[in-house]
Amino acid sequence: MPVQQDIRFAATGDGVKLAMAIYGKGPPLVKAATWLTHIERDPSSNHNRPWIEELSRNHTYVTYDARGCGLSSRNVADISFDAWVRDLETVVDALGLDRFPLVGISQGAAIAIAYAAMHPERVSHLILLGSFATSYFTTGNPDPRIVDEAETLLNVMKLGWGQGSSAMRQVFVSKFMPGATQQQQRDFDEHQRVSATPGEAVRSMRAMFKINVKDEARKVKCPSLVFHIRGDQLIYFDQGRNVAALIPGAKFVPLDGENHLPFEGEPCWTQIVHEIRAFLGEPASRNPSSPKLTARQTEVLRLVAGGSTDKQIARALELSHRTVEMHVAAAIKALGCGTRTEAVHRAGEAGLL
Repeated sequence: MPVQQDIRFAATGDGVKLAMAIYGKGPPLVKAATWLTHIERDPSSNHNRPWIEELSRNHTYVTYDARGCGLSSRNVADISFDAWVRDLETVVDALGLDRFPLVGISQGAAIAIAYAAMHPERVSHLILLGSFATSYFTTGNPDPRIVDEAETLLNVMKLGWGQGSSAMRQVFVSKFMPGATQQQQRDFDEHQRVSATPGEAVRSMRAMFKINVKDEARKVKCPSLVFHIRGDQLIYFDQGRNVAALIPGAKFVPLDGENHLPFEGEPCWTQIVHEIRAFLGEPASRNPSSPKLTARQTEVLRLVAGGSTDKQIARALELSHRTVEMHVAAAIKALGCGTRTEAVHRAGEAGLL
């Protein structure tokens, strides 16, 4: 069944309109905005939907579009790391949230680290994936070749977002998800293209290359869980391990894989879910009994696990979109789960897929 989304807006101190998406019920859980977001498209995207379904399972899950991206204000005057941190403060204040777990992925991890250091009274738990403390322009004694690579990426982005061809954008797709299917890569490429204008994309990337949160990481006081993919080609494994070493008492969990943001069908996704549930003190499963699925439910759920959308499954199995939704809903119910992501995990653990 489609994830129910509640879209709201908040205004920052410098007049930027931020678009927020709220899912589920329960105590709040917030995700810091990250690379080229578009909350209106997130529930149908292969790379964001699993996070929505999992993190809204027991929580009121809050996400938002970064300034210059998605449904938030475009053509804004200030795109910088400090502005991104203030935007997170705006979202939290607008929703009246007092204390909550905070999730940071990729660029959003640095924002989450800075916010947690500034507001220890508000962040109860910190969960990071694909994190980095320094970037291209902020490493100590940077190699000129590293700076050249950064400028090359910025030029490729300027060209790639300004034309219809995806050839230039493919550079970022291949670094972000080298292990994805062609369809998953095409979906992510389209997500990138519509999320920001060429100017905003370049400005966001340049601001990202200037991030340095080493000092802030040392000041984090809450329990912290740091994941990193061993084969990550966008943000290398050592960078995530270094973040975990900087945060006092952080637990570091290395993950097998090569995609910067893993898909729900990957083995490491199940590991991420188990670790997060244990970290937040949540039950591992709603139904301990042995589950049973029909042959068609198993077939559909296997395709869901592989990252296919309902429309893609309908075409592959020559079914109507509505029929696929019914099979997914029936499988979720049979497995005693609340979301399709949880159903995939439960079916996988039971050996049904």
